[in-house]
Amino acid sequence: MNVDDISQVTVLGAGNMGHGITEVVAIAGYDVVMRDIEQDLVDDGFESIKWSVEKLSEKGIVSEDAETVLDRIDTEVDLETAVSDADLVIEAAPEQMEIKKDIFSDLDEFTPEDAILASNTSSLSITEIATATSRPEQVVGMHFFNPPVKMDLVEVIYGAETADETAEATYEFVESIDKTPIYVRKDVNGFVVNSVLGPFSDEAAWMVSEGVADIEAVDAAMVHRRGYPMGPFELSDLTGIDIGYHVRKEAGRDIPPIVQEKVDAEDLGQKTGRGYYDYEDGGGTTYEAGQGEDVDTLRIEARIINEAARLIGNDVATAEAIDTGMRLGAGFPEGPCRRGDKIGLDTVLEKLETLHDEYDHERYEPSEHLRSLVEAGTTGEEAGEGFYDYGGDDGERHYSTIQYELSDDGLLEVTLDRPERMNALNDDLMDEVVHLLDSSDLDEVRAVTFEGAGDRAFSAGADITGFAGREPYEAAITEFFEAVAEYPRPTLAKIDGFCLGGGHELALACDLRIATEDSEFGFPEINLGLLPGGGGTQRAMRMLSDARAKELVFRGEHISAERAQNWGLINRAVPESEFEETVEEFLNDLVYGAPIALQKAKRVMNVGRDQDLEAGLELESQAFGHLLATDDMQEGAAAFMEDRDPEFEGK
Repeated sequence: MNVDDISQVTVLGAGNMGHGITEVVAIAGYDVVMRDIEQDLVDDGFESIKWSVEKLSEKGIVSEDAETVLDRIDTEVDLETAVSDADLVIEAAPEQMEIKKDIFSDLDEFTPEDAILASNTSSLSITEIATATSRPEQVVGMHFFNPPVKMDLVEVIYGAETADETAEATYEFVESIDKTPIYVRKDVNGFVVNSVLGPFSDEAAWMVSEGVADIEAVDAAMVHRRGYPMGPFELSDLTGIDIGYHVRKEAGRDIPPIVQEKVDAEDLGQKTGRGYYDYEDGGGTTYEAGQGEDVDTLRIEARIINEAARLIGNDVATAEAIDTGMRLGAGFPEGPCRRGDKIGLDTVLEKLETLHDEYDHERYEPSEHLRSLVEAGTTGEEAGEGFYDYGGDDGERHYSTIQYELSDDGLLEVTLDRPERMNALNDDLMDEVVHLLDSSDLDEVRAVTFEGAGDRAFSAGADITGFAGREPYEAAITEFFEAVAEYPRPTLAKIDGFCLGGGHELALACDLRIATEDSEFGFPEINLGLLPGGGGTQRAMRMLSDARAKELVFRGEHISAERAQNWGLINRAVPESEFEETVEEFLNDLVYGAPIALQKAKRVMNVGRDQDLEAGLELESQAFGHLLATDDMQEGAAAFMEDRDPEFEGK
């Protein structure tokens, strides 16, 4: 079976995961049956879907009306009826192996012979689940993250006998429902995200148990110095300390004393009102910025990076898949492989060896893949290669925060690819954009567009976690915005959603700006005690009246796309349905226009803007004289006389 053969989907389970998966599948346009063992459970699940879809529709996040989406959903209690016509079954039953094996045994009997049988398990063996069927090659893991409607990641997990055809169809199905899949090519405990996430909390717990750090200091260090969205103890309280405890137990790993203490006391986190923090009388987390300056954060990160290396070396997942998984599934500011390359894999290896010598414990044993990389001299970014190949200034380079495509007609499309962070600008993204622009062949590029991945934001600003542990002056902010502003070819910002702070400054650095009507603009920095630091104050002053520019900066409020257009901040504000057509109209003029004339016009206008009139006129005159001698000018004149479209070659 391939993805084109999938039209009818059945989800088994109407709980939080089950009804969430059902909603996602229905929104994507598939007919779906949601089944559970009791009618009350099914009804409750459907009501949850109805409430959510109505809210999403009201906010314009779902383009269809709620009734249209809900009409695609049927509910059922009888298992055979629910799955008899299913092309794909997604099981979302409780995390108990015997329950799942019983279900899959029934699926083997009741489903069409070519149906894909998927389990949403977060931890149980796909291989063992598949033994309950006579067709293990059609059994696959399909691990959504909670809540499925909001979380973008889905792990596609091979069992020992899963066929490539099954996994590939499942992967493509995930893409078809607008989620991001990653392959987990071997059925290992914890798959990718939970395997790599394990050391985050585990090593922190050992450090506190040993008395080398305290809870607040560790959380503060990992959040404020290293940029993680939560500290390890804060995260454990959120997910449940007992969950991590049982995972360690099942894997046969030692339990840190602090974890055992909390489990014995039944202080399991937010769900019991008390865990590492007091959520009743204490109000929750108590750590603050400035704490944790002496915490050895490398001890934690070395283990995370080592686990990632172990998965790569065992052919479980690629570095790209691991980093994508940790960004989207765990909210890491960057993937562990990318971070390892930045730290230096030799530094990571040295840290692990030191810890192993000190504690003589297998959790610090460096993976063979990590050792091999270091022995080969591929130690990370500074070496030009580590988990990724960084190339030279003129060579191929792996980009982790942007995507790009250069069309045959010379359109360079750049996508800011951090949708989980609303495409916020961090140091890596800015560096990658600068590298891409610097290394692009101007003879091949006619115009450049910038847009944001996902459906929420062009860019919601600067990601302060991306600069964690760095001094402000170390971030190449000015270089980034100047590289965009001074790029010799016309640039256009395609704005759909939030365009705020640094994202707004990026848009202003572009030559042209087209936005959907629902987009919002602003400089919120003043509310943080800051001001726009990437040229926003100066570019706004040159585009707008003093009063309007100062209103934007001083008040820190969002303005609508309509107001932005009326003020002259953007070129067009158009309905979503007209957005791509309007962009294409602009780009046709840029891509097929005279490249030398466009380049000269951009430079004359940018430079002349800051000169007195006489100097500006002189620049214009010089450029005009140069253009008179070009082949493009001759082609333009000939095309005009012959009443045809010119074919400019940039000569």
